[in-house]
Amino acid sequence: MQRFVFLVLPSMLAAVAGCGALLMAGCAATPTDRRADAIAELSSTGKLRAAINFGNPILASKDARGEPQGVSVDLAREAARRLGLSIELIQFNSAGNVVEAVKARQVDLAFVAIDPVRAVDMESTAPYVIIEGAYMVRDGSPLQRNEDVDRAGTRVAVGRGSAYDLFLTRELKSATLVRAPTSPAVTDLFLAQNLEVAAGVKQQLQADAKRVGSVRLLPGRFMVIEQAMGVPKGRLAAQAWLSGFIEEMKASGFVSSALQRHGIEGAAVAPPRSGP
Repeated sequence: MQRFVFLVLPSMLAAVAGCGALLMAGCAATPTDRRADAIAELSSTGKLRAAINFGNPILASKDARGEPQGVSVDLAREAARRLGLSIELIQFNSAGNVVEAVKARQVDLAFVAIDPVRAVDMESTAPYVIIEGAYMVRDGSPLQRNEDVDRAGTRVAVGRGSAYDLFLTRELKSATLVRAPTSPAVTDLFLAQNLEVAAGVKQQLQADAKRVGSVRLLPGRFMVIEQAMGVPKGRLAAQAWLSGFIEEMKASGFVSSALQRHGIEGAAVAPPRSGP
């Protein structure tokens, strides 16, 4: 009986490996597949439900007719247009309520600040806008710097569940937080309860300072707030598609134009995403 011995040369192994790689590439998701997966995750009710938070004037406000407007509204509508989905703008007055709606899967898309606490229940893109958190005090306050705030006996008004509430909960060691139901209510709570400090989005506090008088903002900022798009936890296809979308919106000038169109000052377009 004759025996045949087959020699497997390195070149043959390389060829087999190459064919395997081509087969795997052929099975990998195409851009069309990824878009389809994102549509499925973002339209569980047949439409894109986008949370719009009026508690942050950088992101959204109401026009003369009471209709939503702002950079987050523009981004939500553009994302829906590109996905071929109808859109429902669901309105909120605080970031905390938006986050709860995301957790309960009552909305498909949200515009909130990136925070490690929120990452437990939410998938986020890189930021599209960067804004500042500031402190406000009365004109006669002895506090002159942001570093002066964290002292025993200092009470700081914050919006419940806001990005700066979460941040200051971790960072302040001696001062006490007093939580208002929403961010727009912070200044009124600060005045009504005769608190030492109000904390919030700089633009909101600047507007409140003009409204109430006899108050001033401390110089600089105590935090940078990175605003991103978020979806319920586990919706990774939606997160991946939105991540590419938001990078394109920054690079194309869409975000910058939206900020200018709505008269938003003091907010900066976030830099391009670094890394994968």
